[in-house]
Amino acid sequence: MDYFPAFLDLRNRPVLIVGAGDVAWRKTRALLDAGARPMVVAKSANKAMDALAASGVIRLERRPFRTDDVVGHWLVVNATGDPRVAAEVARACEAARIFCNSVDDRERCTYIVPAIVDRKPLLVAISTAGTAPVLARRLRAQIE
Repeated sequence: MDYFPAFLDLRNRPVLIVGAGDVAWRKTRALLDAGARPMVVAKSANKAMDALAASGVIRLERRPFRTDDVVGHWLVVNATGDPRVAAEVARACEAARIFCNSVDDRERCTYIVPAIVDRKPLLVAISTAGTAPVLARRLRAQIE
């Protein structure tokens, strides 16, 4: 087993998302659904992320990532798609002992996000440890 499966209670816990594009927005929505309190750091944001910030649901800081941004967060998600930023975020998380997910960059992840089927109260998570995401999506579709 390469990863320890766990379901995390993130209700009212601060989580950092680096990036504010479409992928970051999807991750932010999922974290909000889990009750987390997201803070988003990005130089620019898409309209959906801007709307979340305008409604007060998330905190959005329009600026580059700083290594001290990870401090005080339970989890970090890097969704920038920028390898340089991904490396910087991963190093900062490692130094602070905070779990980090770098979207589509398994080597920089200390946790991965499975394919999810959510039919409250039933929650099914499907993982291939990041090696076959298409297979995980197919299995999710079959279960749904």
